[in-house]
Amino acid sequence: MSGHARFTDCMTRRHFLSHLAAASTLAVPAASFTTALRANAADLKRRHKAAILLWMGGGPSTIDIWDLKPGATTGGLFKPIATSADVQICEHMPQTARLMHHLAIIRSMSTREADHDRGRYYMHTGYVPNPNITHPSYGAVVSHELASELDDLEIPPFVAVGGASEGPGFLGMTYAPFVVSSNGDVRNLDANLDSKYRVRLGERMQMLAALEKGFVAQRRGRAPEDHAKILDKTLSLMTTRQMAAFRVADEPPSVRERYGNHDFGRGCLMARRLVETGVAFVEVDLGGWDNHTGVFTALEGNLLPRLDQGMSALVEDLDQRGLLPDTAIIWMGEFGRTPRVNANVGRDHWARSWSAVVGGADIKGAQAIGATNEDGTAIAEGSPSFTSEDLMATVLHALGISLDKSYISLNGRPMKIAGGGHVIEQLFA
Repeated sequence: MSGHARFTDCMTRRHFLSHLAAASTLAVPAASFTTALRANAADLKRRHKAAILLWMGGGPSTIDIWDLKPGATTGGLFKPIATSADVQICEHMPQTARLMHHLAIIRSMSTREADHDRGRYYMHTGYVPNPNITHPSYGAVVSHELASELDDLEIPPFVAVGGASEGPGFLGMTYAPFVVSSNGDVRNLDANLDSKYRVRLGERMQMLAALEKGFVAQRRGRAPEDHAKILDKTLSLMTTRQMAAFRVADEPPSVRERYGNHDFGRGCLMARRLVETGVAFVEVDLGGWDNHTGVFTALEGNLLPRLDQGMSALVEDLDQRGLLPDTAIIWMGEFGRTPRVNANVGRDHWARSWSAVVGGADIKGAQAIGATNEDGTAIAEGSPSFTSEDLMATVLHALGISLDKSYISLNGRPMKIAGGGHVIEQLFA
């Protein structure tokens, strides 16, 4: 799927606010997140499931992060260190090492797509790209299946921070990702509207809603219905205090410092705030992993310090706030990178044997599932191998989502949830 196709499947701020071109430019509510939570306390009485995907765009070198091979010719420059679990990880991930009792490494991912666009689509949907159908992504499926828990949510249930995600496919634009920057700068929204403007806005929205209702009644397919739902959500965004969840600047300086003064750190902090508010799925993007040259310099100098700081702060914060038992965490990219280092001191695309990381919800941490051989070039003999479908099925199972159901696509074909994948049972033993 092309970048343009992914963009058109995202529920951007422009998409939401295109209905409101006649409105004045407004400002984001200045109320603190704590105040917003208190105001919505009645809405947040029951616990809800959620998932946070930490997306490593470009294909991370997992042999240098989660599955090191010291002494092998493919081993690279980094050393493994002990963790709070019976596993070792990269020396440049010391803060995450303290929290590995909450996380599990799946070291025997073996997937079929080593092209960026195809791999991205496959890892997000559990399906290989098909020109005749667009499948729903993780966020769309989770938001759709947890919809009954989101009755009081007034902001989008699926948020992508720092970059676009894959779209809702045949589930419709109601479940499209709402894309925001890591600063949460969602302009043109204000809960502090004066009474006269509220009246005018209400009248305009009622008139537009009447037109939408008539259009939907003409039975012109799903698009008008989705459009009407987006219109309702637009008004909610204009007035809800829950929009304060995007304001990471409201956090105390010590908290912001713990997560890191960089896009990924702020994105992870926003993910915690959004989940705490009731959002079902948040994807946080950390790109830059396509390291065909200078892989060790890129990892040590930039990528791993940011990953370690943001990821560890997120896991620790979710745990301390009691959110981790209900929040699944997924760390992955579209594939791994070659065990053998190339002539440019880089690693190339590799989907045959690589690692993903999961934790939270009902997933049992403090372990590594599966293994690669001594030099990382293949899944170890006797070790199970796992696919994108299996990973997605495992996450949905951890969230209490049934894997027995099928969707009906727009062309009438039944489509198994999570591509018919199988749960990785060792993660729930």
